[in-house]
Amino acid sequence: MAADSRRIREMRARLSKTVVLVGMMGAGKTAVGRALASLLSVPFRDSDVAIEEAANMKIAEIFSRDGEAFFRRKESQVIERLLEGNPGILSTGGGAYMSAENRKMITDKGVAVWLDADLPLLWSRVRHKDTRPLLRTPDPLATLREIYDTRVPVYAQAEIAVTAQPHITVEEMARKVRDALLSRPDVLEMEP
Repeated sequence: MAADSRRIREMRARLSKTVVLVGMMGAGKTAVGRALASLLSVPFRDSDVAIEEAANMKIAEIFSRDGEAFFRRKESQVIERLLEGNPGILSTGGGAYMSAENRKMITDKGVAVWLDADLPLLWSRVRHKDTRPLLRTPDPLATLREIYDTRVPVYAQAEIAVTAQPHITVEEMARKVRDALLSRPDVLEMEP
């Protein structure tokens, strides 16, 4: 196994489609996305960052000022723009994949990879953060559970699923995603 890992590290990746990371808040889309982009030597893009840059305000401020429906429209526009660039890794917000329009766009122009993290892992990652506008409720754990129960069946429609685990590093998770992508030569091939 070590020889196979070393051989893969010495090869160059050729990404044919943008890999769109989807999943719940706290699943690791941004951290794993950056590590995966570095591992594959491809660009990393984050739709939430692009939205904040375009609006010149934080997502929580957009939600507060303009509402979720406005935010979701802007999110779709940004994802469409980011999918037009050279193939790379695209991290999306937790709700982005809930839109049928976004799912179709992602399927047509890229490949969706679901970072599948269970509820206890997600809660351990988000419970002390105040940057999650959807969790600004009297009972954030119950809210997270409700969101989780609603979204998981939709995330399960992603073409590839990679299970997140609490004991692995971001880099190990990035390698798990890369290995899953290698099963799809239409998306990723390793070249000597």
